[in-house]
Amino acid sequence: MADTIKVSIRHLYKIFGGDPESVLDLARNGMSKTELLEKHGHVVGLRDINVDMSEGEITVIMGLSGSGKSTLIRHLNLLIEPTAGEVLVDGIDVTHLSAVELRDMRQTGMSMVFQKFALLPHRTVLQNAGLALRVRGLGDGEADTEAKKWLDRVGLQGFEQHFPHQLSGGMQQRVGIARALTSNSPIMLMDEAFSALDPLIRTDMQDLLMELQKDLHKTIVFITHDLDESLKLADHLVILKDGYVVQQDEPQQILLNPADPYIEDFVSDINRARVLRVRSIMKPSSKAARASAGNIDYDDTLESVIARSGGSTAKSYTVKRDGKTVGILDMKELIKALVPRLASQSGVRGNVTS
Repeated sequence: MADTIKVSIRHLYKIFGGDPESVLDLARNGMSKTELLEKHGHVVGLRDINVDMSEGEITVIMGLSGSGKSTLIRHLNLLIEPTAGEVLVDGIDVTHLSAVELRDMRQTGMSMVFQKFALLPHRTVLQNAGLALRVRGLGDGEADTEAKKWLDRVGLQGFEQHFPHQLSGGMQQRVGIARALTSNSPIMLMDEAFSALDPLIRTDMQDLLMELQKDLHKTIVFITHDLDESLKLADHLVILKDGYVVQQDEPQQILLNPADPYIEDFVSDINRARVLRVRSIMKPSSKAARASAGNIDYDDTLESVIARSGGSTAKSYTVKRDGKTVGILDMKELIKALVPRLASQSGVRGNVTS
């Protein structure tokens, strides 16, 4: 994990209704979302959110519909103002910014990729990609040069003069990503950015984002309702329910150590062999395994190790990272890791909506 905290959310509350301040203490003292609505006509959108987002990492916020994830991301650039709490970006509370400072932050400090693309239909692909720079006052030549660089990077060479309606959904979202990258902002906010895409295109976009991130090291806040997408993309995963954080951690740790039955239900149907990596279950060691069956990489999936072992539980492997021995993996321990805890019967996975 990175050492530098780029975004820090502290004791954040958002209550919707005619007089949120009047019921804030009730929410702080634990009144349920249902009771607050029935007795006082207010809705708790977010309750005591505390999340640190590290520089250069992808923080994924996930949850079911109505969990508060989109409400949360809109607090980062103050499209929604909190009822209480702090949103610190580089140590500065954005809730205290002046109108001019807030506009500058939105234009230069953060970019946003939307679920529905949000492209201007009367502008070309090139003009859409360079929009942020034009808004800042850069000339067409400079904006076009920078926009073309990022359009090329996302695989849209030759489409600069097309209009959005001439592109597929996946191509339109590539324009949205290029637009965010053209702004050169250190933080990217992605609100259900791939949810409107077909499954194969969605996978391609996930792969593209991960490929770009290897080089760019942006601080990315990614909103999704999809657990598979979360586990694939997240360096840090935050799971919301009814406006509060149920669990947050490195995804591998959440999968291995779910905090409660709600999380257990989420992870119960995941292909653990495909998601879990050697680093999460190995025994740390600077010495090679006795009678080692060979070397495996720190970041290999358990699925690849099972294939290599031929399904044998009698083998042990020496784990390497950057050429150095860092651990030992016993196949018996690997098999244990494939068995999830007994999930509860609340059936939350059946309620996930697309």
